[in-house]
Amino acid sequence: MDALRHIAAGLVLDLAAVCLLAFAIYYPRHRRRDLVPAYLALNTGLFTVVAALAAVGGRGAAALGFGLFGVLSIVRLRSDAVQQEDVAYYFTTLVLGLVCALPNVTVPVKAGLSAVLLLVLWVADSHWLLARSRRAVVTLDQVHRDPAALRADLARRLGEPLRWTVMEVDYVRDLMVVDVRYREPDLDEGPHLGTEVLAGLRVAPVCEPV
Repeated sequence: MDALRHIAAGLVLDLAAVCLLAFAIYYPRHRRRDLVPAYLALNTGLFTVVAALAAVGGRGAAALGFGLFGVLSIVRLRSDAVQQEDVAYYFTTLVLGLVCALPNVTVPVKAGLSAVLLLVLWVADSHWLLARSRRAVVTLDQVHRDPAALRADLARRLGEPLRWTVMEVDYVRDLMVVDVRYREPDLDEGPHLGTEVLAGLRVAPVCEPV
């Protein structure tokens, strides 16, 4: 009976933590509804399996091993649709399910560890932390052979370039594709991207803070 109460308390804590992560932190910032069910299902699924293995395996060594395997399996998330901040939420979702399901750990300790995880993620993904740093994949309508000219062109169109990588150069169509990290200008530093700036520039839809 005590074991059942411990699992129930851990489940309540886990559901509260993952709902806070999904609905209070992730969705208001990224607006990706498709990943919210994935986070919830992944978290509760890991909690269920780890709790079951802990009940069968005594002190929970097997449960811990399975949970760590689930955490490490996140390296298989290789997709353009899943950005690095999404991977961070995946990782936190897995760890929350693992921590809340482990046996021989009191509920206050689980609550404290969960709060630390949520707080770190909330701060790391906050809009005011490195708010002006951005990443974009852009297609320029001309090929720059001079790095200084390329930097000036990117600065005129986007903002101060911090680092860039030339991904493709097409001399037939006279264009180049650049993966650029840049800092957005302040409001008083210059105009934002407008139609006159966007001429000759195509920005890929996968732009993210870095």
